Amino acid sequence: MKRYLNGVGMTPFGEAHKSTEEMCIEALQQTFIDSDLTPREIDAVVVSNVSSKMNSEKQRLYPPIIASILQRKIPMIRVPAVCGGGGAALWTALRLHFNNVLVVAVDRVLDSPTPLITHEIMTAGENKWEQEEGLIFPAQNALVAQAHMEAYGTTAEDLHAVSFKNHHFGSLNPKARFYGKKITMEQIRNAPVVATPFNLFDCSISVNGAAAAIVSNDRTDIKIIGSALASDYLPPFERDDMTRWEGTVKAGKEAFAEAGITPEDVDVAELHDAFTIVELIAYEDLGFCKKGFSKDMVRDHETDLDGRIPANTSGGLKARGHPISPTGVAQVVEIADQLRGRSGQRQVSDPHVGLSHNIGGAGGTTTVHLFRKVAG
Repeated sequence: MKRYLNGVGMTPFGEAHKSTEEMCIEALQQTFIDSDLTPREIDAVVVSNVSSKMNSEKQRLYPPIIASILQRKIPMIRVPAVCGGGGAALWTALRLHFNNVLVVAVDRVLDSPTPLITHEIMTAGENKWEQEEGLIFPAQNALVAQAHMEAYGTTAEDLHAVSFKNHHFGSLNPKARFYGKKITMEQIRNAPVVATPFNLFDCSISVNGAAAAIVSNDRTDIKIIGSALASDYLPPFERDDMTRWEGTVKAGKEAFAEAGITPEDVDVAELHDAFTIVELIAYEDLGFCKKGFSKDMVRDHETDLDGRIPANTSGGLKARGHPISPTGVAQVVEIADQLRGRSGQRQVSDPHVGLSHNIGGAGGTTTVHLFRKVAG
């Protein structure tokens, strides 16, 4: 695969009640400004959004909306994979036989009351057994966390450390929901309990937003060296080990094999921290540490800005925010900014290889992408 990453762009993630069209236009404008291309040079588009029944726009056929925005009549497809939609859209774009493919994801999550949003999000989970017992995603992932704690000695303090790190990064990211808002460890420890061992700060925050990226056959300064998508059983209780997410393991191994590198070669990573335990498990499943040792990575500050593998320098889903489909593309925006040296106070020192890891559901659909800085 010889594909390169061209321009990237995204809206701030937050509570702004703009229409999906307005958010798309904002993200696309930034993307084309960041690239050396115009809309006339785009050959195909891959769109990801949840097309929510709860969205007051009631818009089902989204690719023609993008056609109107771009004023182009070209191939456009929609790739829905809920929380993993952005990564799945990029994976799809890389397999289309066009020179320049635009990837765009947009969602208005904060358009309905919380119970309706929760109901809509849970359509990405198992609804015959788990949800009948009240296992919405926070409860489901809390059971995963309990299993990890029992097996490996992980503590609530380790989860708090992940949250504290990501909130620190988010406070420095102008595109993050928590930009300029410093969260203390005391606030995290004393937050209301959601589902033991999780409290409020162990859970990602819902936002509105859009993000876009252009992949091209023409050489740029960033080469996409690995791309993989894997799936797993929908409910975690069907898996042999709830603390090992096979979708991440398989996608990671495939992406690293394609790239011809190892986890030790990664300089910066954007991981799918929908809940703090998911980030810890991702360290293990992607090969950054042995099973059960993710807690030690956090305790030794290996994922801090000056650590061995800085993780979620954007603030992650935890503090940048999680608008569902755009999350996976926003991860790519952060990796591009890091490799291009424009992340400001969050800038990793001289990174050459970046990784993005995006999940749909509780590990049901997972993508892993690897990027390398090259001479443009």
